[in-house]
Amino acid sequence: MDASWEEYGWERLSNVAGRRRLPVWDATAALVAGTEGALLYDTGSTLREGAELRTRAEGLLGRRVTHIALSHPHFDHVLGTAVFAGAEVHGAVGTRELLGRCAEELRADAVRHGMTEHDAAVATDVLVAPRHEVSGERTLDLGGGLQVLLANVGPGHSGHDLAVLVPGSPVVVLCGDLVEESGEPQAGPDAVPARWPAALDRLLALGGEEALYVPGHGAVVDAAFVRAQRDRLAARFGVS
Repeated sequence: MDASWEEYGWERLSNVAGRRRLPVWDATAALVAGTEGALLYDTGSTLREGAELRTRAEGLLGRRVTHIALSHPHFDHVLGTAVFAGAEVHGAVGTRELLGRCAEELRADAVRHGMTEHDAAVATDVLVAPRHEVSGERTLDLGGGLQVLLANVGPGHSGHDLAVLVPGSPVVVLCGDLVEESGEPQAGPDAVPARWPAALDRLLALGGEEALYVPGHGAVVDAAFVRAQRDRLAARFGVS
């Protein structure tokens, strides 16, 4: 990997990780690069966004993305997956069944949030559900001694929240929409408010005080931000 992260439009997080803030919904997609494998965390809201992510990842790496991890099954994080042919797709347990039966709901939700009918339809027509589901934790070896941890830390923001811990200096925790910086955390009909603070406790236990925490929307934050958001959510929903 001779090019710099920034040259290909990625915000560098560590020597092995970077991310992009995608337009319109400000959703994050993150890339983790080992010597043999590469993991993309979330794939964008459309096939067009997914294709751009693939181009930028392959331009940086000089090789393809081998693994996808889906943070949760909302349209702005999963609808670009189909462009990554051959990649192993991972999600929290239950994501496969949900995406297998809820393509129409995803399409309607995307349109309701402003996506064109055409973009929503073509993406949901080829919707890819994860074949590899994580019920607790799973380690992926990306080569060169880089082992990333996939952790099913939810439910919270959704019924199926998957975080990724990237070791190194600094440690990077990819949080999905369990953490949001650019606005207040959104609790839709599939949120599980009573479990959300515990999910954030799990993130903090994984990453520790010195980690970078990458939210599903917004700027990178620290442990203090995650803890404060956890306490606000607990007060908001009346849980400890």
